[in-house]
Amino acid sequence: MRTRLTMSDIAKIVGVHVSTVSRALDPKTSHLISPEIVAKIAEVSAKLGFRPNAAGSSLRTNRSRTIGVVVPDITDPVFPPIMRGLEDGLSQRGYAVLLANTDGDEGREAEIVSSMLARSVDGLALASSKYDDKLIRQIDNVPVVTVIRETADPIAPCVIFDEWCGIRHALTHLVSLGHRRIANIAGPRGISTGHTRYEAFEHYRRELKLPLDKRLVVLADGFNEQEGERCAEQLFIRTTDFTAILCANDRLAIGAIDVLRRRGLRCPEDVSVTGFNDMPYVDRLVPALTTIRVQQYKAGYESAKLLIEAIESNPPKTMTPSRTVLPVELVVRGSTQHIALRGRARRGVATVR
Repeated sequence: MRTRLTMSDIAKIVGVHVSTVSRALDPKTSHLISPEIVAKIAEVSAKLGFRPNAAGSSLRTNRSRTIGVVVPDITDPVFPPIMRGLEDGLSQRGYAVLLANTDGDEGREAEIVSSMLARSVDGLALASSKYDDKLIRQIDNVPVVTVIRETADPIAPCVIFDEWCGIRHALTHLVSLGHRRIANIAGPRGISTGHTRYEAFEHYRRELKLPLDKRLVVLADGFNEQEGERCAEQLFIRTTDFTAILCANDRLAIGAIDVLRRRGLRCPEDVSVTGFNDMPYVDRLVPALTTIRVQQYKAGYESAKLLIEAIESNPPKTMTPSRTVLPVELVVRGSTQHIALRGRARRGVATVR
């Protein structure tokens, strides 16, 4: 049976003290050792298959070097880039990620957080928080950051997108194309992204002096294609007097465009549609989706930085409210066009009347 390698073995091979090996293999202290020695220790360790004992390190530092990450649904295309940013930021400092999905269930979220705390995670990144979330107030022993979410009564750092700026970009873009009767498929208001984007739409609708017509606003129960379809159908039941639909995210927009097709209408020839998020595949849709580009990866990476700063401060911080707001940009593609072109045939396709 092969004898387990130790740091002492690596130290003898490289010709340094065992404490030098320990520092070199710890992302938190490797900068204290010369790059040449760090590279030599890493080379020998990799060649011999040596890995530091994480459990032993945890006992010495009183840290698990694990971060709990809670998301509503990792299969939602918004979250994988965020997760990658979190992992990249955390792994640079030697932290691993423990991931769980809530499926939008607040009770499940509470159970998951309790379980993670029982596993002695060093911090929590919550991308599942509701706008009126009370769970965060019950977490007082580890640092917490909310990712692309904020709460009505902030008590923890959050990393969010500039939702107001994004809605302003989308709405002013449609207005610049001559649209005035603009419908809004709004996101669920129990989530900060849905709440804020709805508030921003109403604010800029008034500022741009667009007509007030409650029939043109439908609230979605979720950020998915099925809700986009349901809300679009509800719009058509209420009225057909609109020329554009501003959707609170890309998946809602995809559902809305499907309804237009089923009703014999074309996007953008008959109705222009905008989304929000710029998910990876929306540039490949037909038509390609005009949307608001957000920085998912950076949201994850910045969240990791906030957590590490809190964990590694002396003494460790728990929660101090702060807002990191990431800029957004309008990406104009094929799902919007000028109202003057509305209903015109393209490339020999007959106009639907």
